[in-house]
Amino acid sequence: MSENYGRASYDFANAVAVVTGGASGIGAEVVAHLRRCGARVAVWDMAALADDDAWKVDVTDLDSVERAAQEVVKRFGRIDFAVNSAGFAGPTMPLDAYDPLMWRRIVDVNLVGTFNVCRAVVPHLRAAGAGRIVNIASLAGKEGTPNASAYSAAKAGVLALTKSLGKELATTGILVNAIAPAAVHTPILAQMSPAHVQTMIDKSPMQRLGESIEVAEMVAWLCSGSCTFNTASVFDLSGGRATY
Repeated sequence: MSENYGRASYDFANAVAVVTGGASGIGAEVVAHLRRCGARVAVWDMAALADDDAWKVDVTDLDSVERAAQEVVKRFGRIDFAVNSAGFAGPTMPLDAYDPLMWRRIVDVNLVGTFNVCRAVVPHLRAAGAGRIVNIASLAGKEGTPNASAYSAAKAGVLALTKSLGKELATTGILVNAIAPAAVHTPILAQMSPAHVQTMIDKSPMQRLGESIEVAEMVAWLCSGSCTFNTASVFDLSGGRATY
């Protein structure tokens, strides 16, 4: 990334954010970036973390999510931002070869999990009369990735949920937006063959993968006071790969 133009800076002092999937990958970078900007960040993840502000949360378990939301409000007094970054890609294979239980698990984590978190935090945001929700979707939800029917369908659902909820809350002071990244350089790529990773790079007009910090920078803008007239929107982060 070029540093020639300078980077935006944000003052999130006194703001409280919840970031799901915050233990690794994009979520961890979002946590770090929001903290650098002064926010207090509650990390929700299935992994156990040596972090005083981490909660072990299964986003597919509504009771777990609602308990964590109440505990965050009890500790910090409020929730201002919710970033839904928890995700699960699952295996890649033809639709008719998928184990139905695995297919459903992928949809549960990516789509139902996003619903559960939104359902738990929206009452707190509505009571405050302000807030930001940012859903990390995927270009797969717009274009459909072959041999990833569950992940593509779930992320398409996240995009539609974002548009629906954003319109529901448009007059409340709560803005709801989604980011649709193409392939991002995260540890999960180590699970893929070098040839598969190279194929993803070759599809990018910029001829590279995205970086987690680039996602985090967009999350910060969407949470900031500079974003005021964007809601129910999808922001591509694809190096030019997105076609609509």
